[in-house]
Amino acid sequence: MQFLLARGMLTPLIIATALFMENMDATVISTSLPAIAQDLQVDPVALKLALTSYLVSLAVFIPVSGWMADRFGARRIFRSAILVFMAGSILCGFSGSLESFVLARFVQGMGGAMMVPVGRLVILRTTRKDELVRALSYLTIPALLGPVIGPPLGGFITTYFHWRWIFFINIPIGLLGMVLAGR
Repeated sequence: MQFLLARGMLTPLIIATALFMENMDATVISTSLPAIAQDLQVDPVALKLALTSYLVSLAVFIPVSGWMADRFGARRIFRSAILVFMAGSILCGFSGSLESFVLARFVQGMGGAMMVPVGRLVILRTTRKDELVRALSYLTIPALLGPVIGPPLGGFITTYFHWRWIFFINIPIGLLGMVLAGR
C-alpha cells in the first residue's frame, strides 16, 4: 500500500475497482436469468427488459457525467455514483417483481454510468503526465476481467447461494470504494 501511495497509483486502483464492479455487473446476471425469472414468476425472455434498462441508463447518463463532475466536483460525483450503484444493487437484491427489478437495474446503471467516466476524469486530472500511461493501464485489466468473470461468478452464486447475492456482493466493494475515494 505504501508503494502505491508513493507512486501515486492508489487513485487508479480505486477507479479500477469501480470499473471492475460496473463491468462485472453488466454480465453477471446473464447466467442467473432462469433462476431470477423463476423467482419473479416471469418468462426468462421478459428479463431482457432488465438487461436493456441497465444499458439504456448507461447511454443516458454517461454524457451527463462530465458536466456533473465539472459542476459539482469529480470526487463528489464519483462517490455519489458509487452510492447510487450500491443503492441500485440493494434494490435489485430485494426486487420482488419484474417491474421493480427493471427499475432497480436502471438505478444501478445510473451509478455505473457516472463511476467510470468520472473516474477516468479524476485520473487524468490528478496523475502526472509521466505516470499517465501506467495509471490508465491499471484500468485495462479490470475492464477486460469484469465481463469474463461475471457470467461464471453469477452461475456459481446462483447455484450455491441465491441469485440475490449477485447484487449484495457489490455492497462491501462499494463501501470500500467510497472510503478510499474519500481519502
